[in-house]
Amino acid sequence: MSFEKYNNALKAAQKEYRANLQKGNYPYLPALDEILSYVKVEYEVNLGLCEIPLELIVGTRTRGRTNAFAANFMPLLPPQTEFANKWVQLCTSLQEEGLRDSVKAYEFMNRFYVLEGNKRVSVLKYLDAYSVPCSVTRIVPRRTDSKENKIYYEFLDFYEATHINYIYFSEVGRFAKFLERIGVPKGEQWTTEDRQEFDSVYIRFRKAFEARGGKKLPITLGDALLTFVTVFGYEEIRQMTDAEIKSNLSTVWDEFLVLTEEQSIELSMEPRKENASPNLYKNLLNLILPDNPSRAKIAFFYEKTHKTSSWTYSHELGRLYLENVFPGRVETAAFENVLPGEDDLEQMEQAIQDGYNMIFTTTPVMIPASLKIAANHPDIKILNCSLNISHPTLRTYYARMYEAKFLAGVIAGSMTATNKIGYIADYPIYGMAANINAFAMGARMVNPEAKIYLDWRTLKDREVRILEDPEMDYIMDQDMTPPDDTSRHFGLYRAGGETPENLAMTTWHWGKLYEKIVRIALNGTWKEEDAGIGSRAINYWWGLSAGVVDLICSQNLPQSTKRLVDLLRSNICSDIFIPFSGELVAQDGTVKNEGDQAIPPQEIITMDWLIDNVVGSIPSFSDLTEEAQAVVKLQGVKEEETKE
Repeated sequence: MSFEKYNNALKAAQKEYRANLQKGNYPYLPALDEILSYVKVEYEVNLGLCEIPLELIVGTRTRGRTNAFAANFMPLLPPQTEFANKWVQLCTSLQEEGLRDSVKAYEFMNRFYVLEGNKRVSVLKYLDAYSVPCSVTRIVPRRTDSKENKIYYEFLDFYEATHINYIYFSEVGRFAKFLERIGVPKGEQWTTEDRQEFDSVYIRFRKAFEARGGKKLPITLGDALLTFVTVFGYEEIRQMTDAEIKSNLSTVWDEFLVLTEEQSIELSMEPRKENASPNLYKNLLNLILPDNPSRAKIAFFYEKTHKTSSWTYSHELGRLYLENVFPGRVETAAFENVLPGEDDLEQMEQAIQDGYNMIFTTTPVMIPASLKIAANHPDIKILNCSLNISHPTLRTYYARMYEAKFLAGVIAGSMTATNKIGYIADYPIYGMAANINAFAMGARMVNPEAKIYLDWRTLKDREVRILEDPEMDYIMDQDMTPPDDTSRHFGLYRAGGETPENLAMTTWHWGKLYEKIVRIALNGTWKEEDAGIGSRAINYWWGLSAGVVDLICSQNLPQSTKRLVDLLRSNICSDIFIPFSGELVAQDGTVKNEGDQAIPPQEIITMDWLIDNVVGSIPSFSDLTEEAQAVVKLQGVKEEETKE
């Protein structure tokens, strides 16, 4: 009977052997000695006895027994050989008595290579065992700049804290992000209880994921679990039944498909223009029956109040604009002082129970709750005001404010007498560096000597310093102030004197952006957008041409400067002129763009460098206020620093 098993294993080996030959791959087990001949080793360390998942055992230490096995560790030698006889005896022994001796193996880049026990591993793999105890020696390569090496060194830190070797990620930064998502501070050691609880979650998730075909996806199980934890939360997953995990996997499967996409985000750069002819019948019907049955009940969630926050105030104006544009078809409600991570999820659930079928969350710190709502309520339209989010269940929206900042920079550069212009920023998040650089490029276009002095309002333990510099004759400040704030420190203003003299103000017209998004929902093209892009996430990112941002100029602005601004605005709207094009040099002298080409939109969003006429820097995570850190953790351009 055991020889029948050997013959079955042999057939599996031959099939694997032929498949690798057809693909041009090496058909036998890889030997670690050959791999190490091309690698510089940093050190070796004895890990002692470890339980190793068999799927991580991929080869042998030396080349001695390599040709006896196919790449899947199944035996290749004929049944009449002594090797086959020992394999059969071992198979019988393992089934009747269990494993008596551990395997000796070497670990390199979280893959294991057998020194002693190749046949034991072969039989256990054939018997579909999950793991085997191994006496392990780890071989650590020297640090390099390769992605694989960086991920492995992150794994070493993760292993040091958890002693878990069965989870791995395909991108840099995910080990630290995973620990953060499950609520473990960096550097904290896991207890035996922590590992047991995680083992339970991992095994149940793995079973459901693989049952649904997860092994066919070109991602690691760790990648999938990180996404699942991000959406539902680790504590909630611990309480889920197997049936609930299976059900929830179905609702977020597109999230896993996104991880397989080379480009996971679909940027909508302009609002969709409807073709009149296909909708002719619909348009005529609307004229005859103006009471279109399509209606939306929309909830807006604000972290602060419109009286205390200029950001909330601008979105509140957008909400009121919606009600005026869609009388009788749109009902809205504002939820203020919503606490992210505390009561935002509860309030959104209540809004859905109250019949709201569309939700706008107006701050990145509500992304976790927005994701969970989107997963639990696939029929509800959920949008978050942020950039560069690759979750297809959640749409995001933002505006290309850098276009208006560029125009403001043109004004500042033409008006300055000292060539020292201030710029006060808030959060170092996606899009902020683009705003600063665009302003600096606008100033330099009309004044090559202009320098932009950068400061931040969100630094802890100190006030903004450039306000105290008497040579700073113009300053670009916050876009607007709350209605109860009488300060004139907003937009672009002339500094000095008792009160600032405002020359221009960059504005967000959230009302127009909300109008265009709501039209997508009301006219039935929401699902058409989903179908057109597959599993990628939709990020609306509109600009001057869509009317969602603008620059309002003072009457005191010289007429010639205003004409130049109007001309540039018109050219930007028609794509005749693109701010981020031509040669661009960073502060460190690196050429970031050259020739007449334009920087791709995705690179503008994730820009983490400053142009060479900017004096100042992007602050580190540790220098920010606690409030700013909460935002930067989710949207920061220097993501690796948020894990410190």
